[in-house]
Amino acid sequence: MSRSLFISIHLYLSSFFAAVVVLVAFSGGMYLLGVKGSLETTEVGKTGGGVALMADPSKAAVLAALATTGIEDFSFDYVITRGDTLYTRPTSRTYYGLTVDGDSVTVSRNEPSFQKRMQELHFGHGPSMYREFQKVFAAGMLFIILSGVWLGLSSSRLRVRTLIAAGSGLIVFLGLVMS
Repeated sequence: MSRSLFISIHLYLSSFFAAVVVLVAFSGGMYLLGVKGSLETTEVGKTGGGVALMADPSKAAVLAALATTGIEDFSFDYVITRGDTLYTRPTSRTYYGLTVDGDSVTVSRNEPSFQKRMQELHFGHGPSMYREFQKVFAAGMLFIILSGVWLGLSSSRLRVRTLIAAGSGLIVFLGLVMS
């Protein structure tokens, strides 16, 4: 591949993924600063069948449990189990939690704030199509970073500055990881 082709691909990929990079940097930075968003949780009902639900925590079983509490038109991609609670996903939008206590199931509606929604996307808890997009994004970011370093190293004018920047970044990264 020619250098100009690498530059073009690098440019187009970095421009295409700019919005995702901003989301990840902003949501991650805010999370680390302690701004984690909020979650408004409202109990919407109780039902039975907790033992059966924990034995078969499938989408169909969760839909049936939700229907017994009057929630019939809710759409979700999949279910995750954490301890005694099943959660509908994605959690980057309104979702339900079904907490099992013996044979009793308490159903709660969860509404994340905007900040919490962005963090859920950052964590990979978005819709299935967005999760697939994140995989492509990860590959694109690897290409962007590696091609940028390669482009810098392959230019006699930029080689020393690239080595200093990449070397410094590696040293700081390793120092922080090893500490």
